[in-house]
Amino acid sequence: MTIQPQPVKSLSRIQQNWLAANERRLLNWLCSHMPSWVTPDRLTATGMVGAVMIFAGYVASNFAAAWLLLAIGGYFVQWFGDSMDGSLARYRHIERPSYGYFIDHSCDGLATLLILAGIGLSPFVTMDVALVALAGYFLLSIHAYLSARVLGEFKLSYLSAGPTELRIILITLTVMMMILGSGPGLFGRWSGFDIFVGSVGTILIILFIGQTLVTGRRLARADAIET
Repeated sequence: MTIQPQPVKSLSRIQQNWLAANERRLLNWLCSHMPSWVTPDRLTATGMVGAVMIFAGYVASNFAAAWLLLAIGGYFVQWFGDSMDGSLARYRHIERPSYGYFIDHSCDGLATLLILAGIGLSPFVTMDVALVALAGYFLLSIHAYLSARVLGEFKLSYLSAGPTELRIILITLTVMMMILGSGPGLFGRWSGFDIFVGSVGTILIILFIGQTLVTGRRLARADAIET
């Protein structure tokens, strides 16, 4: 039995993060200067290489904080690959909507797992706190994918922040790890880094609950009008 992929319908991309306009201008400039041998698939692979660098940098920071420089470099590599793959496909008009949507967001999930697992395996943040942040990110991602299916709207930012802003926050956090180092925190077994990462994860979970309620009411009103 051959499974025929269902085409991904046209999505309205909702991106209202602070850096969206400037980032788009930069990405368009990069797309116009990319050599022909650079393809969206290679950029996706580059983004995954960046995620592995981040993971390795955090894990290796158990031996020396200087390894965090590898994680910081990985964030730039991961941004370049993750932001450019879809942008280049659209710029060259070589989109593969179903394939691109599936592969891109599958890689996003794996990259997020690598990043937060690396943070949890570092000496700065405990794994249980990192898993709270991972759960929050995945829940909000699930909401975005479900909204894309039922509303035709793909939301790329929340609270005026998107993936790029989150990377900047994580880079700043990593720099602070290098400056402050690891050790006993002011909150018992939890350090200030634990409190920060846990708070971000909690905010993401609250956002998921709030957005679920808002979208549910919107769908209920639409169904009531149709009937």
